[in-house]
Amino acid sequence: MSLVELKNVIKRYGDVTVLNDVSLKVAKGEIIAVLGRSGSGKSTMLRCINGLEPIHGGSITVDGTPVSQDSDLRLLRQQVGIVFQSFNLFPHLSVSDNITLAPRVVKHQAPRAAREIAREVLRRVGLEEKLDAFPDQLSGGQQQRVAIARSLAMQPKVMLFDEVTSALDPELTGEVLKVLEAMANEGMTMILVTHEIGFARRFGSRVVFMHEGRIWEEGEAAATLAAPKTHELETFLAAVLH
Repeated sequence: MSLVELKNVIKRYGDVTVLNDVSLKVAKGEIIAVLGRSGSGKSTMLRCINGLEPIHGGSITVDGTPVSQDSDLRLLRQQVGIVFQSFNLFPHLSVSDNITLAPRVVKHQAPRAAREIAREVLRRVGLEEKLDAFPDQLSGGQQQRVAIARSLAMQPKVMLFDEVTSALDPELTGEVLKVLEAMANEGMTMILVTHEIGFARRFGSRVVFMHEGRIWEEGEAAATLAAPKTHELETFLAAVLH
């Protein structure tokens, strides 16, 4: 059974159809790299999977449970972590409190147990020593790694990443990609909207190329990136790799 499944999903903003009959199956442990130009529907697809945006047609299921505005979105978001390009950390809270807020509120974890989880997820992203730091004491790359740790603290079944390196310079991008690499090696199911073609090639199970609100081309990552079947993906890669 697929861990995440989209069937004929339609999403509109007013008269504009942003997702047009999108179907995708993601198995446990797969890493799906989603490519495409701005406005092709990539980020909207992630937001629909997480229940942040309602859909207007079709269906989405996560681990067999339908995603809809009637479903328990709090429960869904324990299973589906999402990390955005803006870190969205609370500036007035320490790193530990940023990470433990959701486990304490949603899962009713005791503060001490939550803090131990915070320490563990920070260790996974290489920032254990920053447990009591505040966001303004961290670099952009470190803040993004804390944002990833915060999602991991909920022990999700699937992680969604929306251009998580696009606001970072190359050195800090490398830091974040190392964390994603480690998660890939641990078998985390991931759907990444990314322009990091090298990462997609090395770690992606599949590449999904979106164009005009549709999945235009998809296939095994290395093969698809080496030999695109559509002119649109070919011109996109030429622009990104230029």
